[in-house]
Amino acid sequence: MSPEAKRGLKRGGLILLIGASLLALALGIGWMQTARQQQAATEASAPVPIGGAFTLTDENGQTVTDQTYRGKWLLVFFGFTHCPDVCPTALNDISLTLDQLGRRADKVYALFITVDPERDTVQLINEYTGSFHSNIIGLTGTPQQIATAAKAYRVYYKKVPTDSGYTMDHSAITYVIDPDGKYAAHFSHQSGPDRMAAKLGSLIP
Repeated sequence: MSPEAKRGLKRGGLILLIGASLLALALGIGWMQTARQQQAATEASAPVPIGGAFTLTDENGQTVTDQTYRGKWLLVFFGFTHCPDVCPTALNDISLTLDQLGRRADKVYALFITVDPERDTVQLINEYTGSFHSNIIGLTGTPQQIATAAKAYRVYYKKVPTDSGYTMDHSAITYVIDPDGKYAAHFSHQSGPDRMAAKLGSLIP
């Protein structure tokens, strides 16, 4: 083989080697980018913990914590007694849901946690929840205690001035917490008692 042919073969081999190296590098970079994207997607879709520790005052003036209700299924709703429509509708739906559960309702407590501790005294919240269902327990506390509970449940609330004083803007989600204190499900304001009772019936033995 002539020297020129040998040099041509060497150049060809070198080009192939460089090309293979570049291809491997590109594949490696692509794999790393894909891995990062998958990790980011996994982190973005990871469930945010809902629920947790709280210390509040019940409708009888007794201090209670999240541990007080261990062993029971909980329906947890944040609202306030001066709420014109969302809160009474939610508590009425919870009442009807408990009625539909029959004997299984004995395993359920509904916690109505105020976001308006300035006005919702123990006496007022007791009168308010008592007008709906015996299994609905009203809870109040200091502003900091309410803020801690709301943060644990990822609840939004805000004081909004009005011509006659103020109202409270707040989220309207009913959370289902299992007997071990873990989040199990949630209902929107549009769920309705039939859907809520059906879901709870599938969860509660």
